[in-house]
Amino acid sequence: MSANPYASYVEGKDPLRVLAATPRRIEELTEELGAERLDQPYAPGKWSPREILCHLTDSELAFSFRARQALAEENHVIQPFDQDKWAATYAVYEAHDALALFCDARKWNMALFRSLTPEQKARAAVHPERGPLTVWTIVETIAGHDLHHLQKLESIAADFAPANLNKRSTPEV
Repeated sequence: MSANPYASYVEGKDPLRVLAATPRRIEELTEELGAERLDQPYAPGKWSPREILCHLTDSELAFSFRARQALAEENHVIQPFDQDKWAATYAVYEAHDALALFCDARKWNMALFRSLTPEQKARAAVHPERGPLTVWTIVETIAGHDLHHLQKLESIAADFAPANLNKRSTPEV
């Protein structure tokens, strides 16, 4: 398995530009969906847009912790997490709170990521399931993860567009 499972999403793109643009795009999509649609899953057993926002926020915290640990410790071993187990608590969170925390954490993380020296970017860590990686691989992973979930949110928003509401009865496969 690749050290960055989202590498194909970020290929040819500047990860820092992706990371900087994501909060505003999520804000736009949240506005487009409206409060009444944020809790509607796009298909049975799938996450709602609010749950995706919660997941992005949890991931922002987890991935940035990984980067900070790799910067602080020699050959840091990353602790994996089970996103589905973390998602079990998402019912208690409001979409606007998740979005606010995501945006604030991203702003904080961008200051760090923009300041990284070449030596810091190359700092090594090990993911038990993905093998050796660098701090910069973590940054690229966050960007690819953003793009993966932005595509899903954009698809959901398109499905909810007025012209597509009648088509929505067929779940995505």
